[in-house]
Amino acid sequence: MEYRQLGSSGLRVPVLSFGAGTFGGSGPLFSAWGRTDAAEARRLVDICLEAGVNLFDTADVYSDGASEQVLGEAIKGRRDAVLISTKTGLPAGDGPHDWGVSRSRLIRQVEAALRRLGTDHIDLLQLHALDASTPVEEVLGTLDTLVAAGKVRYTGVSNYPGWQLMKALAAADRDARPRYVAHQVYYSLIGRAYEADLMPLGADQGVGALVWSPLGWGRLTGKIRRGAPIPEGSRLHETAIFAPPVEDEHLYRVVDALEAVAGETGRSVPQIAINWLLQRPTVASVIIGARNEEQLRQNLGAVGWSLTPEQMALLNGASDVLPPYPHTPYRQQEGFARLNPPLV
Repeated sequence: MEYRQLGSSGLRVPVLSFGAGTFGGSGPLFSAWGRTDAAEARRLVDICLEAGVNLFDTADVYSDGASEQVLGEAIKGRRDAVLISTKTGLPAGDGPHDWGVSRSRLIRQVEAALRRLGTDHIDLLQLHALDASTPVEEVLGTLDTLVAAGKVRYTGVSNYPGWQLMKALAAADRDARPRYVAHQVYYSLIGRAYEADLMPLGADQGVGALVWSPLGWGRLTGKIRRGAPIPEGSRLHETAIFAPPVEDEHLYRVVDALEAVAGETGRSVPQIAINWLLQRPTVASVIIGARNEEQLRQNLGAVGWSLTPEQMALLNGASDVLPPYPHTPYRQQEGFARLNPPLV
């Protein structure tokens, strides 16, 4: 397993990490992801650790905290061998104090997560979404307190607009607070919007990407093909309404390219989609999920090899879309393009 620095921090993370959203699944969304109990979760953790995957990602809203609880049971007795990443901030109820990252709620949610996980510290705490109602100074001050108390080691965000992330980084520098070192983002061959603003920001400011849904919400599993219906058993039947949108023709164009590369390499479509991400700038770790041992072992086969430049070019071309303004002229007009060469 390859390990990379997480942004500009000293934390080294494996290029593949495990997403525990399938643990303890309940509700219309998370039950469709998976319903892994503690015994099966422990087996999946065993396989991950054998492969060198020691970073496990979860969130307090995953199955109303059951994911954190099952993960805590699965790692019991080997806490020092793993890194725990969890997220907080999304609504967990209808009350006025059941959402966001105010000082009181952030401290309360961290304490609750520590109890569910059965640990005294969280290696990486990420704010699950922007809470525009809480001042950035309050958020950073609270996180500083949690870090100083040893309850949190590193901090990051997820699903943040670029300008809000930059505002927080600037405020952290101004007030000598811990900087965000990670941004957990949606990024895939059928979802490359991350590249427009957030990728350059991450490269410039030392914020590493943790990629969620690298298979485009289950659309790049190799089971979705042009002219064929969504197969039985696909979670898309229950969860497509929650998925990032993609036009059918764009999806099929990417799938065609993936299948062409699969024929050349003998690798599976998911392995190729994940390997492509690992060769993109700022990506520190790709979060893989699995409902069973077979899926996990398949995804672990995405490392230890690399796509050729020609194969990367084929996938890049098939998945490329024209970004929105103000990025459009930098792609279409030579004078603009010369001023800002792309990262890749």
